Amino acid sequence: MSRHLFLVAALAAMSGCASTALQPERTCFHSMEQLEQDIGFCQAVRSGNTLHVSGVSAGGTMDSAVRSVYARLDEILEANGLSSANVVRETVFATDLDAFIENKSIRREFYGTSLPAASWVQVQRLYLPSYVVEVELTAEYAK
Repeated sequence: MSRHLFLVAALAAMSGCASTALQPERTCFHSMEQLEQDIGFCQAVRSGNTLHVSGVSAGGTMDSAVRSVYARLDEILEANGLSSANVVRETVFATDLDAFIENKSIRREFYGTSLPAASWVQVQRLYLPSYVVEVELTAEYAK
């Protein structure tokens, strides 16, 4: 190790920040803590000015599942001081993309005129085989 790198490492260790210098400050928000711990995720993580919302899934008919997912996402955003207007990125995973597209008006109700960048992907299955749609979001807090 060069003397310069050694000096930087020594100073970081002495200041007590060696182990956290490269880790972003982040906060985990739980909505169903036991389930999240069992599976191994946080429902939402704030890192800096950004809230990353884990996929919210539902089963049943695509119509009821889409309504359920966007209602749940609204609750999560609201609990974190945000709304759908703060969403900048959305990823949809559907087991039947045509059925999701048929219900896009429900999604449109959620976003109104504040549409995010989005990707819609058809998948073979989701975490539980009974799930038909999962949506994850990225939202930003106003600066």
